[in-house]
Amino acid sequence: LLKEMETLGLKPNVYTFTICIRVLGRAGKINEAYAILKRMDDEGCGPDVVTYTVLIDALCTAKKLDCAKEVFEKMKTGRHKPDRVTYITLLDKFSDNRDLDSVRQFWSEMEKDGHVPDVVTFTILVDALCKAGNFGEAFDTLDVMKEQGVLPNLHTYNTLICGLLRFHRLDDALELFGNMESLGVKPTAYTYIVFIDYYGKTGDSVSALETFEKMKAKGIAPNIVACNASLYSLAKAGRDREAKQIFYGLKNVGLAPDSVTYNMMMKCYSKVGEIDEAIKLLSEMVENDCEPDVIVVNSLINTLFKADRVDEAWKMFVRMKEMKLKPTVVTYNTLLSGLGKNGKIEEAIELFEGMTKKGCPPNTITFNTLFDCLCKNDEVVLALKMLFKMMDMGCVPDVFTYNTIIYGLVKNGQVKEAMCFFHQMKKLVYPDFVTLCTLLPGVVKAGLIEDAYKIIANFLHNCADQPTVLFWEDLMGSVLAEGGVDNAVSFSERLVANGICRDGESILVPILRYSFKHGNPSGARTIYERFTKDLGVQPKLPTYNLLIGGLLEADMIEIAEEFFLEVKSTGCIPDVSTYNFFLDAYGKSGNLDKLFELYKEMSSHECKPNTITHNIVMSGLVKAGNVDEALDLYYDLISDGDFSPTACTYGPLIDGLSKSGRLYEAKQLFEGMLDYGCRPNCAIYNILINGLGKAGEADAACKLFKRMVKEGVRPDLKTYSVLVDCLCMVGRVDEGLHYFNELKESGLSPDVVCYNLMINGLGKSQRLEEALELYNEMKNSRVITPDLYTYNSLILNFGMAGKVDEAGKIYEEIQRAGLEPTVFTFNALIRGFSLSGKPEHAYAVYQTMVTGGFSPNTGTYEQLPNKA
Repeated sequence: LLKEMETLGLKPNVYTFTICIRVLGRAGKINEAYAILKRMDDEGCGPDVVTYTVLIDALCTAKKLDCAKEVFEKMKTGRHKPDRVTYITLLDKFSDNRDLDSVRQFWSEMEKDGHVPDVVTFTILVDALCKAGNFGEAFDTLDVMKEQGVLPNLHTYNTLICGLLRFHRLDDALELFGNMESLGVKPTAYTYIVFIDYYGKTGDSVSALETFEKMKAKGIAPNIVACNASLYSLAKAGRDREAKQIFYGLKNVGLAPDSVTYNMMMKCYSKVGEIDEAIKLLSEMVENDCEPDVIVVNSLINTLFKADRVDEAWKMFVRMKEMKLKPTVVTYNTLLSGLGKNGKIEEAIELFEGMTKKGCPPNTITFNTLFDCLCKNDEVVLALKMLFKMMDMGCVPDVFTYNTIIYGLVKNGQVKEAMCFFHQMKKLVYPDFVTLCTLLPGVVKAGLIEDAYKIIANFLHNCADQPTVLFWEDLMGSVLAEGGVDNAVSFSERLVANGICRDGESILVPILRYSFKHGNPSGARTIYERFTKDLGVQPKLPTYNLLIGGLLEADMIEIAEEFFLEVKSTGCIPDVSTYNFFLDAYGKSGNLDKLFELYKEMSSHECKPNTITHNIVMSGLVKAGNVDEALDLYYDLISDGDFSPTACTYGPLIDGLSKSGRLYEAKQLFEGMLDYGCRPNCAIYNILINGLGKAGEADAACKLFKRMVKEGVRPDLKTYSVLVDCLCMVGRVDEGLHYFNELKESGLSPDVVCYNLMINGLGKSQRLEEALELYNEMKNSRVITPDLYTYNSLILNFGMAGKVDEAGKIYEEIQRAGLEPTVFTFNALIRGFSLSGKPEHAYAVYQTMVTGGFSPNTGTYEQLPNKA
């Protein structure tokens, strides 16, 4: 355009050249901007103060601070002296670059040139001081301003608050915020947003939401930035319910979501698995001309694949063109990974082949993703062919590439080929610990113990880094999973005996853990003795704790006690974990005398009990019916001030109080939890809701449930089951059914217990058709099967309603299901026939019961006509 002017005979003036410098500067073309300045000098069109200031701004933006200073010095010695705007530009830009010394220098020059500091320049100085962490001087600057008759404005205070929060000086920021109005400055939405953003980024979603609500209470209408900051905070903390409330409340306050809002909410929905809601928002976003974020769309595609919604993931990819989004290599990698996990090999290869044509060539990660897909789907031969193509395309294989191919060969049973590939790999890329953990389990499984030994011995000989304990545990975990205990032990003995693994304990521990996990505590004990007695491994306390914990879990208490004595005899000092294992085992087995004896021993051996210890003891006291003693211990610990109670502290206490009819005390204890920094979790709510339900306080139970939801505690299956039981017990079946349906709508699945509670509640209310519907729903389910309680409940309720034929059919269902009836089953049938005036049938059932080897109980005789 400049050339066109000159062609037309129009001579550029200083204004024209200044515009050119500004445009070139913003485009980052600094050399071209300098060329314009030189041309101005050559053509006798001297730059003015605006030209120099524009160039200084461009240089600072390009981080060419020394050049900016040179231009400033040129101005000082030339005809056009720096003006107020020049100084503001210099102060602002050097402040942004955290160059406090230069800011001070320019400030001094500004005052020498007769430019009196105003609120703008003072605010920039405050910002520079805050960025340097000089808050004392920043606050002193406020005093200087007032002395010079310059009143700090809103921007000054916001700048200082931002600086304080940047250095996590929250208390000082809040104090300043609280004093603003008394200083004659009213906070605006931006002031509140600064705090909301800080709370969000530090994970304090409660304070973020409180600040958001305070802003509204002050009559300050939240803008979309404030809403986005609040949404970010809530989404980060997993408080999706409140985030949704803010999002759906935007329209009520006249705000429209922007791209940031939509992208944040889509992430939020995807995170909790609500994919349909996320897709719905995406469509709404496009309709409202908001630009979707390619990262969020990639995340949605990934989430759809994880949910096995492959076709929809593909449609989402196709929709990217409609959304004016260009798929990135990450998009393709996500698709390849998803297709691979779903076994769609042909589609994955077709997609891969089309990448280059679409202008998005594959990178090493793309090839690795494809190799992973092929190897996991038993296409290792094809993966090897693609490896050559990878190198032809200039992509360099990395260690992950080779590890993936080795994985595929081992998985395919081609162990010797994997070993050959491993040796070839060493010529190009040195293997890592992951390589060994991938290759060796297959080699050991094939019984090639000597080969496995040589591979690891050679690797460690040439490796600068010695393996960590974590490496040995990972390696042995994989070897055990693939090769089984016998091969793993043979391999381990070779490593320990030859000093390849200098810390034999790091190999012994995973073997013990594996044995306990697979229900072989005796085998764990035998292996322990082989390693310690034959191979000379010296166990330390963590190994003893693992052994003791596993034996106690298997109810082998006497053997565990032998090892406890061994610990003491070897000079190891039992720690709090050792004692806790035994205390827990004694508590669960009801051996409370030993529990309290060991608790005393622990204190006498100067082993300080921790919170877990105290929780176990309190739980033991409650189980023994000594609720008051448990409470005394709790209050003693609280008064000492060195005890931090957890949910596991309060659970047994609240449960014990509830079961002993002391609901008022249970509620008081519940309400006091927050005072000690313990927020009630789902389990605690469940205990108290159950206690209220068992006491017949259905209204209080429902109220507590609603409070639980409001507090952001997500109800689980137990919560709904307890609530359904509580309501059905007092005959409020419709409400019970409401919560039963809400349970299913929430994404949880009722288990057999929950179904039984609802079926029994409906049956007792004579709503037998609905009970049968639920029973049939159970039968048609793939995951839930009616149990004997289900059948007994139906038989009893059909019998009570006089529908003995239907009760008889249910009895036949028991036999077809291969279940064994109980005395309760027969009693229910006898009762039904007796109430229906069919005594002969009642006695026939009685005879069947006796001849079937079932012993009648008191209830049986009470149900028989005439109590025969």
